[in-house]
Amino acid sequence: MLNEFVAAVNGVLWSHVLVYLLIIAGLWFTIRLGFIQFRSVGHMFSLLRTSRGSDASGISSFQALCTSLSARVGTGNLAGVAIAISLGGPGAVFWMWVIALLGMATAFAESTLAQVYKVRDRNGEFRGGPAYYIKQGLNQSWLAVLFSVSLLFGYVCVFSATQANTIADALNHSFAIPEGTTAIALVVIAGFIVVGGLRSIARFSELVVPLMSFAFVITALGITIINIAEVPRLLSLIVSSAFGMQEAGAGTFAAALKIGIQRGLFSNEAGAGSVPQAAASASPKPNHPVVQGYIQMLGVFIDTLVICSCTAVVILLAGDLAEGTTEGIAITQAAMSAHLGWFGGYFVAIAITLFGFTSIVANYAYAESNLHFFGLDSKVGRATFTAIFLGMMFLGTKLELKTMWATADMAFGFMTLINVIAILALSPTVVALLKNYQRGKNSQELSFSPRDCDIQGQTEKGIWH
Repeated sequence: MLNEFVAAVNGVLWSHVLVYLLIIAGLWFTIRLGFIQFRSVGHMFSLLRTSRGSDASGISSFQALCTSLSARVGTGNLAGVAIAISLGGPGAVFWMWVIALLGMATAFAESTLAQVYKVRDRNGEFRGGPAYYIKQGLNQSWLAVLFSVSLLFGYVCVFSATQANTIADALNHSFAIPEGTTAIALVVIAGFIVVGGLRSIARFSELVVPLMSFAFVITALGITIINIAEVPRLLSLIVSSAFGMQEAGAGTFAAALKIGIQRGLFSNEAGAGSVPQAAASASPKPNHPVVQGYIQMLGVFIDTLVICSCTAVVILLAGDLAEGTTEGIAITQAAMSAHLGWFGGYFVAIAITLFGFTSIVANYAYAESNLHFFGLDSKVGRATFTAIFLGMMFLGTKLELKTMWATADMAFGFMTLINVIAILALSPTVVALLKNYQRGKNSQELSFSPRDCDIQGQTEKGIWH
């Protein structure tokens, strides 16, 4: 009955509603913000160069980016891409690219809103996200509560369990490590990191994420160079499959579109309302909400257009390994083994362990940010939350993967539906903030004051001056 319920909900959310809503939101913000993701590439990287500073209230902009990449760069990049190709064909990759390009503008909007409506928790540290900007910007407390409950369900009960399941499966497949042993190790190591709170997670992400991403991209690039003669055919296959122009192409367009957007969103999270939790925790330099919006756009680019593309190329260059199966990590391991021999499977197992584990600790940070919203950011509240989080991660290694992916899609779908409606309603504030930033971005003392900008609702007192 649970499987039937989840399938029915996902059928409504992902077959029609979210596919169109995400495309509309991406196009809306792309146009309203003047194609910001295309014309501001240089400015994004220039801000990244000065993004290492932080203060007592917030982590650095770079740490916020790495924390969001920790959550983004996970099983969706390795197992999720394989599942997308298996169920939607090579064309699903094309639609992952499209939703990422559009999603960069959406990511700018939600991260900028998270910054302007952020609050301080009991420890004086910044917290925020959709629940906060829905309540303060739109004055819709009931919708804010609904989003926060959906996020807590997803990130406490489902998402990290999915990551743990994939890690356990990969290590068992490559090294014959029992799932129970992996589960215990994950709980102990994750518990050690998350007990230090957001700053501990941010420092861990800042160290691990750049290194693991670089190693994976270099490996995939090497495989691509070795098979460079096949690349033009591969790109042609991706595009033709995306529009159902192959033989037996009836229905492949719809499948590629649906699966590509679904798995693309699950990987890059643009519009889902998850990344704003990390964005809100930063103290950007210069001190303006738009700065974090620019930097967080890079997360979508790196996740999908770089890392997911690397996985897709590795799989597609290996032949028809993905046909008719949903065991995503096994597909990726088989593809890497086809290119690198016995080392390939081990490499993917190590990569998925690192990618998945960093996602787990970042998921904790996202969920923990919403404790303050319910007044639960006390010692007892955090301890109870941590115990439930680690317990569900342990159980995740024992559950059926197909059911867990479907449940994750449902939770993600509810979050995305609420968040996209909210950021569309708050789009006048996003436009006003961008104009305010552009007027003063060449100033040596650029800072933001709500008095100088026409924003919806109210910001918390003491955050901005």
